[in-house]
Amino acid sequence: MNLLLGLSRSVDRLSEFFGRIAEYLVLLCCLISAGNAIIRYIFNISSNGWLEIQWYLFAYVVLVGASHTLRKNGHVRVDLIYGSVSERKRLWIDTIGLIFFLLPVCVYMTFLCWPFFWLSFTQNEMSSNAGGLLRWPVKLVLVAGFALLVLQGLSELVKRIAALNGRVEIDTRYEKPLQ
Repeated sequence: MNLLLGLSRSVDRLSEFFGRIAEYLVLLCCLISAGNAIIRYIFNISSNGWLEIQWYLFAYVVLVGASHTLRKNGHVRVDLIYGSVSERKRLWIDTIGLIFFLLPVCVYMTFLCWPFFWLSFTQNEMSSNAGGLLRWPVKLVLVAGFALLVLQGLSELVKRIAALNGRVEIDTRYEKPLQ
């Protein structure tokens, strides 16, 4: 179990690294968006490439940032039961959810996205928009995002099992988003 917890810490650091990049890319997306709007309205100039890079960055933020969000226990959940049960029951709910829902779906999506990316990469697919960008980098983000989510899901599973065995303590508190 110590080896698995060590691997879990490594995956956590990897997710945190990519999550930090995603946090800064949110700012970059906002700057690019504002720049596009200013240039379009002041100079009446537009660029599909700048619009597409903004979409690519948003894709990175969402897909790669998802593993960081999972690590921070920040994903939205259906809180009909979770918030009102004991810590141990929350660990069991998380464990069952990881095993039967998150991991199978993310593994499937990773394998489903790979041929989609590979075909685009081998054909050097370009956007159909004038001045558009290569398509394969954003399709690689799909594969990388789901693969990183699989790794972080396995890390969370290891931590939940260790917590159920009393080897580590995990904060499973969840605050419902304010609406």
